[in-house]
Amino acid sequence: MTARIFLKLLVAVVCLLVLAMGAVDLVAIRVAESHFVRSFTRDVEDKARLVSLSRGRELPGLDEAALKAMAQAAGGRLTLIDRSGRVLGDSEAHAAEMENHATRPEFIEALRGRSGSSIRHSATLNVDFLYAAVPLPDGALRIAVPLSEVDRQVASLRTQLLIAVALAFLPAIVVAILLARGIAARLAEIIAFAGELAKGNFQARLEHVRGDELGLLGRQLNETGENLQKIVSQLDREHAELERLERIRKDFVINVSHELRTPLASIQGYTETLMDGALHDPEYNQRFLGIIRHNAERLTRLTADLLTLSRIELGRHRFEFEIRDLNELIHGALDTMRPMALKKGLRLDFQPLAEDPRVHCDAEAVHQIASNLLDNAIKYSPGDSSVTVGARPLDAGWVEVFVHNTGAGIPAEDLPRLFERFYRVDKARSRNLGGTGLGLTIVKHLVRGHRGEVRVESEPDRGATFYFTLPRPEAAAGRDAEWSAPVAAPFSNESTV
Repeated sequence: MTARIFLKLLVAVVCLLVLAMGAVDLVAIRVAESHFVRSFTRDVEDKARLVSLSRGRELPGLDEAALKAMAQAAGGRLTLIDRSGRVLGDSEAHAAEMENHATRPEFIEALRGRSGSSIRHSATLNVDFLYAAVPLPDGALRIAVPLSEVDRQVASLRTQLLIAVALAFLPAIVVAILLARGIAARLAEIIAFAGELAKGNFQARLEHVRGDELGLLGRQLNETGENLQKIVSQLDREHAELERLERIRKDFVINVSHELRTPLASIQGYTETLMDGALHDPEYNQRFLGIIRHNAERLTRLTADLLTLSRIELGRHRFEFEIRDLNELIHGALDTMRPMALKKGLRLDFQPLAEDPRVHCDAEAVHQIASNLLDNAIKYSPGDSSVTVGARPLDAGWVEVFVHNTGAGIPAEDLPRLFERFYRVDKARSRNLGGTGLGLTIVKHLVRGHRGEVRVESEPDRGATFYFTLPRPEAAAGRDAEWSAPVAAPFSNESTV
């Protein structure tokens, strides 16, 4: 490809040089020819004038032999006419046989008392002649000289000029070859790069881009490649995200179907049993109705959690931020969960925030966060143990709240997925305890709605501690409008907490 481009460029340059040489030849030769003709005309007129001054009175009486001798000495053909244009004598023809010359341009000027000249082609000799006439007392004298000498001098000048131009063009041809080779190589590189882009290799780049026009083209192609690479990368990410969301959607549908199917099947089975006669059996009816009630409550909790999670993930949950006393909010959550703890024989301990307890939060959201974490801690704590709730200040205007239980703990391999929807460490035990598998996911999104973080620490047989952060008023100062806007969580099942 490089050789073909180089050859085309070289041919184009040589054609331009040939055209330039032709233009120089045309213009220069015309100028030189015009200059030679003017100079030759002056010489011929001077000769005619010299003859008229030296032998003017004798010319009409000269015979043909004398006129020929004078013409030979003057270097041209002599013709003598009177004022009527009649030829009185000619050095190369019989005067009596010649036509009237009164209409010849050079004689017209001479008969008017001025030197005249003209160039005409001789059909007889097939040669151009220069005719120059000067006035005489009773007519005019003309010298005719062929222009072959002018043609010879012009031809000689043309030969010298073409040789000089050709020699002058040799360095230009060498420079043109070098430029053509460089341009051909760069064009070949650009074409090859464009071919890579056409093949979809958007990571390819042109190296050593200069500042000229080809360099500008190279930079624009590089920018095009970068933009296409960004677009393709973005499309790949979006495609991967769509595939991930589709997997999550399918998993979500499967999980919800599974979570709904179990209590619904239980309700349906026990209802049919009661309708078949067990309703009037005092040994079974109350127990079956209790099971039906338990599963109905489970469905109610699951539906409520699904609605809450959907509202948060779609960005339709609007937080109402205000400055509240964190100790009071935690006390409220403890009072709500205390009956459940007392029923299981658990003790709820609280370590209040000793210094300024004010936080910038949504009170309902914080109550739900604390209640969900307490509910989770109570369910998985053994009897006659305790659940501890506390808060401590952090740097940069934040407060951290923790909920600790003394249960069996969580295996390390389950910690990264603990905040996923429907993820359970012990699935059978979680369902028996009435969990929906959505409580920790809701906690995660509500904490993120406060721009906080949630995490968990646990070791087997040593319980688990859940942490979440809330901002103090100074951390949220001047950002009420921004923090009051709905916070949309991505529809994802990521484990990042």
